[in-house]
Order: sequence, then C-alpha cells, then structure tokens
Amino acid sequence: MSRDEREDNTIYKVVVNHEEQYSIWPADRENALGWNDAGKSGTKDECLSYIKEVWTDMRPLSLRKEMEERARQGGES
Repeated sequence: MSRDEREDNTIYKVVVNHEEQYSIWPADRENALGWNDAGKSGTKDECLSYIKEVWTDMRPLSLRKEMEERARQGGES
C-alpha cells in the first residue's frame, strides 16, 4: 500500500511565523525554529480549513507594512 493510500491519522497543529504566515505541523513534534502555535489543532483537513479562514492576506507582514507606509507617504504629497 502506498503512502497516499493509507489514512492519515496524524493530529496536526497550526503554526504561524513572525511574518504571519501559516502552516501545519504534527502536534506531537516540537515546532520548527521561528514557528509558534496558533491555537488550533486537529486533523489535517480541520487545520487547513482553519488556515483558509484566518489567512486572508497571503502577503508577508513586512510587505503589508511596507505597502501601507508607501500608501501613507503617497497621500502626504
């Protein structure tokens, strides 16, 4: 049986980094460096659904801040 054919019974957790980018990680493993728990755990589908709901702006936080600053400066002319 291939890996794709086996049912995934892993419990995952949603993690987020300093750029407010989301991912999933096995709940029983220590987070990778730079990633923190986002407060949601469950099946892979549950975690991915949560991410789809909360991660509405895919741009990294630093880019969003830069674009907001440029927009503010453009309006001050």
